[in-house]
Amino acid sequence: MSRSLVLYPNGKKNSNVNGHISLFLAIAATNDLSLGWEVNVHIRFFVFDQIRDKYLSIHDASGRVRRFHKLKTEWGFHQLLSHDTLNDLSNGYLIDDICVFGVEVFVIKCNSKGESLSMINEPQSNIFTWKIDNFTASKDEAYNSEHFTVEGRRWKLRLYPKGYGTGAGTCLSLFLRFGDSETLPSNKKLYAKYKLRVRDQIHGNHHEKTVDHWFYDPSIGYGVHEFLSLRDLQDASKGYLVRDGLFIECKIYAISIPF
Repeated sequence: MSRSLVLYPNGKKNSNVNGHISLFLAIAATNDLSLGWEVNVHIRFFVFDQIRDKYLSIHDASGRVRRFHKLKTEWGFHQLLSHDTLNDLSNGYLIDDICVFGVEVFVIKCNSKGESLSMINEPQSNIFTWKIDNFTASKDEAYNSEHFTVEGRRWKLRLYPKGYGTGAGTCLSLFLRFGDSETLPSNKKLYAKYKLRVRDQIHGNHHEKTVDHWFYDPSIGYGVHEFLSLRDLQDASKGYLVRDGLFIECKIYAISIPF
């Protein structure tokens, strides 16, 4: 990981610093780093006293660990030295218009636990079609599909014919959830990207929405509360409900597999 010192002779811009120099340690070439990179360090800056052949050491008195990441690529001091101190020849910091700066970096090993996973795009047997007959005849609050399996995981769809949550009373609500008895290891999550669809059985103008989510609780489904308005669902010209039969589809585009 490449690092560099960044000196602001008249103070860092927009920091409201007057009469001081600012010095920062920066992570360079961040575009070459892996996604989600970070590094934790202790930093100690130095200014060389050219008269006495020794260094002035400047560091955070609290000893705080500084965390570099994509949104924070610089750490340092806005008021490292005043111009008066720097320009005072007796201090030895600026001699013959030459000033020498240095930095000591101690990288802190991170003890936090991570999680590794592989992402499978377009998994096999990733499309599930569910036909609901006698749709309007049932008085059930929710419909549950039969189970289907993708990459060794059991799934099912849950449909609320009169809506759920923010869709209650106005929309059909549709969710994907784990199948019965499906579990995840403790503190693990599973990512899935999927498309939920209600088929237009007449024109082929299907109503669909793409969802992506991290699944962590087998008892909770993820999807869309306001998936399809009940007005459109019951409009015969839309082709969603034909002879009281409804076709629901789910296509899983990507799924993570922990290892």
